[in-house]
Amino acid sequence: MNYLNSCSSFWACPLRMIAIAYLIGSIPFGWLMGKLFFKADIRKSGSGNIGATNALRNYGTVAGLIVLALDLGKGLAVAWLAKMIFAPGDYWIALAAGAAFLGHIYPVWLNFKGGKGIATAAGLFILLNLWALLFALIVFLAVVIISRYVSLGSVLAASGLALFSVGQHILGALDLPLLILTLALVAIVIIKHLPNLKRLKNKEENKISFSKKGSH
Repeated sequence: MNYLNSCSSFWACPLRMIAIAYLIGSIPFGWLMGKLFFKADIRKSGSGNIGATNALRNYGTVAGLIVLALDLGKGLAVAWLAKMIFAPGDYWIALAAGAAFLGHIYPVWLNFKGGKGIATAAGLFILLNLWALLFALIVFLAVVIISRYVSLGSVLAASGLALFSVGQHILGALDLPLLILTLALVAIVIIKHLPNLKRLKNKEENKISFSKKGSH
């Protein structure tokens, strides 16, 4: 079906769907949490990141978990919409997912300076590749529990996601568009974590800790 020339409904226009996916992904829940409930700009404290980890450090465990759920929900919503509109294996599903991921990392509302995309990517993969996500989650939890470094857990989990997805594709269990999406997202995640890896090397990276109120 030629989706570019067929817009049977508001949603069933690929380029419009890409724009909507980006806007959904760009909702800065971590920033909104700080502004609405703590009268603070999350970008000016901790790591300066708008994601769940920095929200947890600054505003406490409950706030961090809420931001995590909302960021994950963005990805889940976009994946659900894309799968409802486009056929299985369609490149537009992968493109919409990628747009949501980039929206979180480069939100138009915050001068294109956002988070690192881990939670939003997880929301996407709940519907796009659950088995690979579960494998990555196991890696993430194991690394974070042992080391208490979220950044290290994120990088190793992303690498595990990529390896698992390559294996799925070789076995015919994952279509090419989703494999390309996975590898692209993993590459971006690792690049975004390069400063963290440098701090880890220099033993300057902060470990995660759980508290009710946070440091704010």
